[in-house]
Amino acid sequence: MQLTDDQKQEVAAWIASGAKLSEVQQRLAEELGIRLTYMEARFLVDDLKLVPREPKEPEAQAAPDATQPAEQEADPAPATGGVCVEVDSIMRPGALVSGRVTFSDGVTADWSLDQMGRFGMLPSKKGYKPSQEDLAEFRQALEKELAHQGL
Repeated sequence: MQLTDDQKQEVAAWIASGAKLSEVQQRLAEELGIRLTYMEARFLVDDLKLVPREPKEPEAQAAPDATQPAEQEADPAPATGGVCVEVDSIMRPGALVSGRVTFSDGVTADWSLDQMGRFGMLPSKKGYKPSQEDLAEFRQALEKELAHQGL
């Protein structure tokens, strides 16, 4: 996906005004007619060398004791930045839940969980085995994403 210089400047302005990645993704679709997945929007922002603002800093200054546990939970998030989990909006046939994962080394895999609780993963590279750290991050990110979606 190639954006024009004007479109790149618009995206940069959105980020500069404090837009989060989900907002950038939504505005690309609504205002420019460009539909991207969250991961594609993330790559776009990375390619443009843009950094979304972190909204948690003012809250941390306002109530440091209240945010202390949240900061401990937020610390793993940058570490899990290497593993990105997506859940399909339409599940694959025979799957209770399914989606895609991108591991820290950039290798992707399709994953699914069936009604019997059996987990399956099909990596894009034949014979690929993710590291134990990536698997642990995948499990945490998947649990978090499923909880976020109410699954």
